Amino acid sequence: MDALKKNILAGIISPVYFFYGPESYLKEECASMIRTALFPSESDASCNTHILFGPDFTPGELISKASEYPMFTSKQLIIVRQFDKIKKPLTKELQKQHDAKFSSYIENPAEFTVLVFDADPLEKKDLENNFFSALKKYRHDFPIIKTPDIFASNRAKSSGWEFEPDALKAFTTYIQPSAREICHEIEKIIMYASARCIDKRITASDVYECVGISRTYNVFELEKALAERNLRLCSGISLMIMDHEGQKEGLGNIVRFLTTFYMRLWKLSLPDVRKLPPTEIAKILGMYGKQEYFVKNYLTYTRSFSLQDTERAVAALRKTDAALKGLLPYPDEKYLLLSLMQKLLR
Repeated sequence: MDALKKNILAGIISPVYFFYGPESYLKEECASMIRTALFPSESDASCNTHILFGPDFTPGELISKASEYPMFTSKQLIIVRQFDKIKKPLTKELQKQHDAKFSSYIENPAEFTVLVFDADPLEKKDLENNFFSALKKYRHDFPIIKTPDIFASNRAKSSGWEFEPDALKAFTTYIQPSAREICHEIEKIIMYASARCIDKRITASDVYECVGISRTYNVFELEKALAERNLRLCSGISLMIMDHEGQKEGLGNIVRFLTTFYMRLWKLSLPDVRKLPPTEIAKILGMYGKQEYFVKNYLTYTRSFSLQDTERAVAALRKTDAALKGLLPYPDEKYLLLSLMQKLLR
């Protein structure tokens, strides 16, 4: 994706693009960059940018549109949304004709048209069929973001800002790991932080204020309370999180966070792992980018939990998760939470 953006910014525009995958925000962003690179003015862009939808056109009809000369400018941009749901011709014979026309155009595309095909996630077998295989050299995958902390950190850097480690941890824990959500929230935080600082550093306070996280009652304070083995404080923090985020959703978030927490402690129970350099430990724990900063915290936490404590905690968390999913009975979420805390710290 970085190479794609670099080429677009350099004015190296391909006659065809095939974007596929779940990250619609990033696909839209790249299409917008192509539009900006193609047209010298907004009026030219408005007149010569056409948004089409796959279910409304057959492959042959799309190619007919792409083969029409633009008005008043040397280029036109055609963006085809829902390309994976393209309209099928009525018969198999017509399908072959349309596919042949489509493949012929892709092999020798018009110089005056830039075609951007936008599709949802596709199976590998679908990508290799006759229709989609013609676009192989024009493919650009936009998969789900697997390391939201790295994505968020790089996104902030592209705007000249930098997350402090605590801020990045808070941000990526509470924000949904989608490009749209991450990018919108970063824009909001930067607008807020710009009014109070000149060093362009995003602090944990900035994140708490903009994302709506309590400074006192959050999963990071819960993590510290667990390490201190303070049952009363753990229960109090957890109940406040549930009051703020909703009973079931709040408890679900707590269970997911603590499952990651205890699984990391379980991995650190191996002496050979603890002897590794911090960067190697971080990889084993699934921590990337600035999250490596917190390896020392986890090494400290291992003093508070035996291997038996960790295994018992993981089992309790699995039962709580099963109850939340309706697989086990429970009276209410508060009871479930308090029962979980007692099992974690007994």
